[in-house]
Amino acid sequence: MKPVTLTTERLVLRPFEPSDAPAVHAACQEPDIPRWTSVPSPYGVEDAERFVGTVVPEGWRDDTTYNFAVVSRADGSLVGAMGLVRLARLRTPERQAELGYWTAKEHRGRGYTVEAARAVLRWAFRDLGVERMEWHAEAGNEGSRAVARRLGFHMEGTLRAQLVREGIRRDVWIGSLLPSDPTGGPGAPGAAGVAGAAGVAGAGRSDATPYLPYPG
Repeated sequence: MKPVTLTTERLVLRPFEPSDAPAVHAACQEPDIPRWTSVPSPYGVEDAERFVGTVVPEGWRDDTTYNFAVVSRADGSLVGAMGLVRLARLRTPERQAELGYWTAKEHRGRGYTVEAARAVLRWAFRDLGVERMEWHAEAGNEGSRAVARRLGFHMEGTLRAQLVREGIRRDVWIGSLLPSDPTGGPGAPGAAGVAGAAGVAGAGRSDATPYLPYPG
């Protein structure tokens, strides 16, 4: 996949660049980011440099992860990171991806994460043909779940002992979003017109796979 850039009213979502390493390093010193994500802890400068210089470009090149730097249009500051991960089933009949994100502490509480995620979801459903978007978070990550709920994700339950972290098995919350699902705000998939007919996972696309929900 050739990297793309997305824009919203307040944000630019672009591939990370080597010059972003200091800002990534600074953001990941805040304890909640290594606590709830897979970034290394402690997080060193070399980790940030490897992420922006190697991990991100390789992910786009190999179609394994599509990571965006979320940047303020007002002052160019790094708001956070957002991407599509676990893309092994993107180009299979499942047409599935997973949304992941973190937000720098000083930019939380302003709606930036939801705004950025809506742009990524529109792109994923309309341009990539995603028919099922998943959200995963370690059980207890209330901040991430609040964002997912605002985006319209259906909370599907708990995957018991799914995550191994620091030698301990932990539970994971899982949610899903379909192109036909309504969401909670303007410019979002579903209510904004990504969805066409109900009951079609990839509504609006001529090659969408029909969906037959279980009626029970």
